Amino acid sequence: MREKRQKAGEADRQSGGQLGRLSLLLLPLAAVIVALAVWGPEELARYRDRGILNNIQMQETEEGTEGYRYSLSGKEKVYILSKCLNNQILPESELNAMTRTDLDYQDLTGTYAFVANRKDSAGQEVLQENGIALCNQGIRELKELGVLPEEIRELSQDSYSAALFSAIDVPEPRNNVLVWKISLSTAVQNANKENRLLDAYVDADTGKVYEFYVRVEAASWEAIDADSIVESWSQYMGLGEPMEYENTNPLSENTPYFKKYTFAGVDEENTVVTVGFYEGIRELYLKISR
Repeated sequence: MREKRQKAGEADRQSGGQLGRLSLLLLPLAAVIVALAVWGPEELARYRDRGILNNIQMQETEEGTEGYRYSLSGKEKVYILSKCLNNQILPESELNAMTRTDLDYQDLTGTYAFVANRKDSAGQEVLQENGIALCNQGIRELKELGVLPEEIRELSQDSYSAALFSAIDVPEPRNNVLVWKISLSTAVQNANKENRLLDAYVDADTGKVYEFYVRVEAASWEAIDADSIVESWSQYMGLGEPMEYENTNPLSENTPYFKKYTFAGVDEENTVVTVGFYEGIRELYLKISR
């Protein structure tokens, strides 16, 4: 019995020694694990930062996309464009203006400016074909609304010119409207203009038509329903209900056949819209400029 107890004691001592040695081995490992838990995430974050900070990161995006742009309502756009058209000052020839590539809003003077542009809202170079295509879109929409007669022909690329302009509220240059000025080419001025668009201002983003001059088949002013035209156009532009302009000067237009309307503009000011008709040449127009 005593011998058995001695053997058991010896076994316990051997087992305790092994556990002691194992504990000594585990202590450094535990210290390493604790150190990694404390300093590891911070060092990993520093390593990642070294790969990002002070380095230019490049990422491909789709062509033609643009960043944030201040959005204007329909009535704000119409108001700003009408102000710019009514305050046009062209200190240089149109040819020189069209050859400029950049706009510097800080060099503009006055409250409203209408300046030539050669880049679209995404900063890309533009082609005349883009403006003509947008104008055709607008013509189709105005036909569906009854603003333009069905007989009006769509524009062809070789018969029209398109120039891009920016209408700018100079004190608040973020308030600007990019528009195409569409004109029948001088090369075909002597051609038959019946049922053709002569001039128009078209929104470069939406294709909405702000102004137009067209030759129509109507023989008289009595055949033109001005109230219906301006009401449909105002809904198309998102302007609300038109009000008839009071105390209209009969000499304000180059024709006796016209009717003026007002719409709410900006800062309690109104926008005046005119529907008119040159009876001799059968030319119908809607304009937001004087």
